[in-house]
Amino acid sequence: MEPNILYLGCHLSNAKGYAAAGRVALSIGANTFQFFTRNPRGGSARAIDPADAEALNALCRENNFGTLVAHAPYTLNPCSSDAKVRDFAYRCFAEDLVRMESFPNQVYNFHPGSHTGQGIDTGIRLTAELLNDVLKTEQSTTVLIETMSGGGSEIGGSFEQVADLLARICLQEKVGVCLDTCHVFAAGYDVKNDLDGVLARFDQIVGLNRLRALHLNDSLFDLGSGKDRHARIGEGFIGLDSMRKIAHHPAFAGLPIILETPNEPAEHGDEIKLLRA
Repeated sequence: MEPNILYLGCHLSNAKGYAAAGRVALSIGANTFQFFTRNPRGGSARAIDPADAEALNALCRENNFGTLVAHAPYTLNPCSSDAKVRDFAYRCFAEDLVRMESFPNQVYNFHPGSHTGQGIDTGIRLTAELLNDVLKTEQSTTVLIETMSGGGSEIGGSFEQVADLLARICLQEKVGVCLDTCHVFAAGYDVKNDLDGVLARFDQIVGLNRLRALHLNDSLFDLGSGKDRHARIGEGFIGLDSMRKIAHHPAFAGLPIILETPNEPAEHGDEIKLLRA
């Protein structure tokens, strides 16, 4: 990928097929997008149609798309105190990584989980155990740990926790990080007024070489709120000017930048135009 290309997209429904989602992305000026691997609230996943998968892969090649981002269901919690919940996370993760081979060399993003009262260290240990069980040397997919807002019992709300989790993974080449601007802002990292300082801290603790994707979301709440509430670009506490600076920062050059703002595709297209300006 050429570092001067801005790979911007949004979360799109693939209910009508993966190639259909790709065509929607093209229609709104996107050159990447994010999709759920199954129902975001969990449950079984329908089989992937090989023809549909190849149609999307061809569309991406022909239109110079950047890396696509798959997102695990929100109900996936690999560090729950409930063994049944952890078992679902294991089965879901293992199945999805096999399914992702229909879209080679893309990324699979997930929320690292909530320890549900067991403590941060136990939560990190359990999530690392799941990753070490499901990651395979032959997979082409890179699994991304998403930075979180630090609310409740979730893990991943600090760079130190993300680094701790990464350090426990055996297949280091198969894991990376997705930085979410709303989440880190909510966790107390001031990407509005001190973006370079936040990135320097991330580099020192986690490593900028670990970044594989960016979720670009404004925040409905102010710095350090601990609340994961996304706002439309320019309508939150981070603001349009800062959102543009983040999107065009060299640290994110060549990475897929995904909008998860509360919009329909056409409105996401307007946001993409704003950010490209």
